Amino acid sequence: MTSADADERAPLLDHLIELRKRLLWCVLALLVAFALCWGVAGHIFEILAQPLIDAFGDQADAKLIFTSLTEKFFVDIKIAFYAALFITFPIVGTQIWKFVAPGLYRNEQHALLPYMVASPVLFVIGGLVVYYGIMPLAWKFFLSYQNLGQGAESSKEFIEIVALPKVSEYLGLVIKLIFAFGLFFQMPVALTLLAHAGIVSAEGLAKKRKYAVVLMFGIAAVLTPPDIISQVGLAVPGLLLYEISILLARRVERKREEAWDPTADGAD
Repeated sequence: MTSADADERAPLLDHLIELRKRLLWCVLALLVAFALCWGVAGHIFEILAQPLIDAFGDQADAKLIFTSLTEKFFVDIKIAFYAALFITFPIVGTQIWKFVAPGLYRNEQHALLPYMVASPVLFVIGGLVVYYGIMPLAWKFFLSYQNLGQGAESSKEFIEIVALPKVSEYLGLVIKLIFAFGLFFQMPVALTLLAHAGIVSAEGLAKKRKYAVVLMFGIAAVLTPPDIISQVGLAVPGLLLYEISILLARRVERKREEAWDPTADGAD
């Protein structure tokens, strides 16, 4: 092996060692957070189930069920895992940044750092929108299909239809909605980064607005339950975020033009 080959191999080995170090910190943080969240998984589920409890109202036989002996156990594991991911995201993001940042120029670091901060904030905003805005309306819509016999005449028979949601199915639906809205709210970050890279432009995004409307409702139909409330609740914020992305892309292009403007260096 020549000295040149050894010099090339050394930086690669250093990068692998650094990557292993960052991954170990991420895994350790995730395990610690998982252990902590496991102890309060029941309380976390109660928080997630609160919109459903409110939708049931004063219905006497409202309940959540599980039909398998192991179902609630695995539900708690999933809750602890998702909660641990949420809690450790700042740590994981910091480790990713520490691994990537040394290979970036200073101006690239300054350009990328705001998006690293904005991404989790937008995800949380998306989760809050679905928790406080979409879930209460969607759960009331679905529960309206119950037949509890109110107002039925005593001489008439009716089949009582009562909602008995399973804990695993409810958790899966809630997590799907939260992730759908959280990821959807990443649109300004993704499109602005693409504008930074010159892949998209504000003018191009504006011209594709009519296609974006169709795309938003199509994505909403796939990601949300089959009710108009959830679909509109995801598509409308998506369109607003698309317009915000156009404004941010224009801002990026304006800054790029100012950076390339020869008068910026004092030349006449």
